[in-house]
Amino acid sequence: MSRMRTIGLSLRDWVDEMANSSPSRLALLVFTSIVLVVTTLLSLPIATASGQRAPLADALFTATSAVCVTGLVTVETASYWSTFGHVCIMLGAMIGGLGVMTLASILGFAVSRRIGLTQRLLAARETKTDRLGEVGSLIRAVVVASLSVEITLALVLFPRLWDLEGNAGQAAWHAAFMAASIFNNAGFVILPDGLAPHIGDWWICLPIAFGTALGAIGFPVLLNLRRHFFHPRQWSLHTKLTIVTYVSLCVLTFIAIPAMEWTNPATFGQMKPSEKFLSALVLSVNSRSSGLETVPIGHMRESTWFVQDALMFVGGGTASTGGGIKVTTLAVLVLAIVAEARGDRDIEAFRRRIPIETVRLAVAVAFIGATLVGIATLLLLSITSLQLDSVLFEVISAFGTVGLSTGITPHLPDAGKYVLTVMMFTGRVGTMTLAAALALRSRRRVIRMPAERPAVG
Repeated sequence: MSRMRTIGLSLRDWVDEMANSSPSRLALLVFTSIVLVVTTLLSLPIATASGQRAPLADALFTATSAVCVTGLVTVETASYWSTFGHVCIMLGAMIGGLGVMTLASILGFAVSRRIGLTQRLLAARETKTDRLGEVGSLIRAVVVASLSVEITLALVLFPRLWDLEGNAGQAAWHAAFMAASIFNNAGFVILPDGLAPHIGDWWICLPIAFGTALGAIGFPVLLNLRRHFFHPRQWSLHTKLTIVTYVSLCVLTFIAIPAMEWTNPATFGQMKPSEKFLSALVLSVNSRSSGLETVPIGHMRESTWFVQDALMFVGGGTASTGGGIKVTTLAVLVLAIVAEARGDRDIEAFRRRIPIETVRLAVAVAFIGATLVGIATLLLLSITSLQLDSVLFEVISAFGTVGLSTGITPHLPDAGKYVLTVMMFTGRVGTMTLAAALALRSRRRVIRMPAERPAVG
């Protein structure tokens, strides 16, 4: 007993030391450990329907896709994995959906029985909460909110799935899995025939759209709305920017994609008007985060793929279950461009001034994200004979942790699967978190050089 206590104290001291020296590296370590645990579980013979061990590339890819709440797959989820494998995928998505920084804080709390200042700062960074005294309760609120929404979605889906499948036990399991996949924007489906047969089913599609949106706007927004829902003036700037940008992109997607696919016989061309409306509604929220598809993405036109590339690159809200560079990053960049075009000295929104440090961070996030996408695209083009449009779509889908696919992922060589695995991990952990974790030291300069404006443009 004393030896176990000694090990526990040593582990606590190690976590505290790591949190003090580099909280970002601690978060990366926690997230990587979870991916490896899920990979090990999926590598067991019991995890596959055939009873044979899954290849390492497929097990690692699926584990990363689950924990990073992406939904890209190299094997058919419903038929290849057993019930045990499905449980591992679902739990991985639920844990990953909590967020890498919040997850690291929970680990530190569990080990040390407390949330210290460093852990509070670490959690505040993920949840975008300024008042450190609220971080402990906020983490509990995140867990409670996640489970509450998932249980509600499961209860809503259960009667319809029971009616369709005729088996209460199977319907309950499918409802629970789909609820976790929807809210966490995981994109996995274990229904026997996928979501295609439910393209006009309002009882299935509306919960998908609504649950996806709740998970994608981010926990800080949900908590802010819970406190001040009927008082918009008290909403934080982050909440206002997230909602306005998110809704604007949803409206754009709702109009643009059906307009380009309206006459495509393989997608919208043969649908009834009600099915077109419902499919457009699902696509308007799923094209940037969850990747649950009722319309075959692989049959869409290349122009539609290009629009979805841009949407997936943006992703969801900060500290949400979505990936990408985040909608607030896009909002800040657009506001900076507008301010520059108008000749304004300050960048303002909703009667608030946005600091220049935020603009620099937005530029860095967007540039690093674009660079990673470019490198991964070049790597895949060099190791395969695939076309640029489909490769770029798949890479951005992995980086944005969306999960939409043109259908090429299962046919990639192992090297290509590993490239997408890295992109999913990077997209979920966050470009700036990864950069901070890899940085050896931070530079603090006392002396500032004279300012001079170079010619730009």
